[in-house]
Amino acid sequence: MITTGVLEFRDALPAGGALIGLDLGTKTIGTAFADAGWRFASPGKTLTRGKFTADKGAIAALIAERAIKGVVIGLPINMDGTEGARSQSSRAYARNLEPLGLPILLWDERWSTASAERGMIAYDLSRAKRAERIDAAAAAVILQAAIDALAGGGF
Repeated sequence: MITTGVLEFRDALPAGGALIGLDLGTKTIGTAFADAGWRFASPGKTLTRGKFTADKGAIAALIAERAIKGVVIGLPINMDGTEGARSQSSRAYARNLEPLGLPILLWDERWSTASAERGMIAYDLSRAKRAERIDAAAAAVILQAAIDALAGGGF
């Protein structure tokens, strides 16, 4: 099941469960993880993006390792609310992950990278460290926004 509806996603996870968040870049995939009680999201690994089969294997390994129950993928929506080529690419990626058998929530990721960058600047991380960690930090911002909506009952 792939949805943009937080309530539908929550209904697919009646007992809660740990979640993985993905920020899909052209060269990397940032990962983040939320605890089973949906209280907080933490940045995970940044995966180098390659052929989809390898990507799917790496994501499946993270899912198995952490007993993940659902996937949240950042959906790059334009500032005017429309969807472009990057959104369609994220939707296609979600369809390709669907055989993993987990519910997938596509979550509006506008401002996630900027928010992650501001947070890292506040912690005085160097440009090099920020570049190394930005995708995972953005995945955590996306996932935190989604779990806040899940825990709060949605929009």
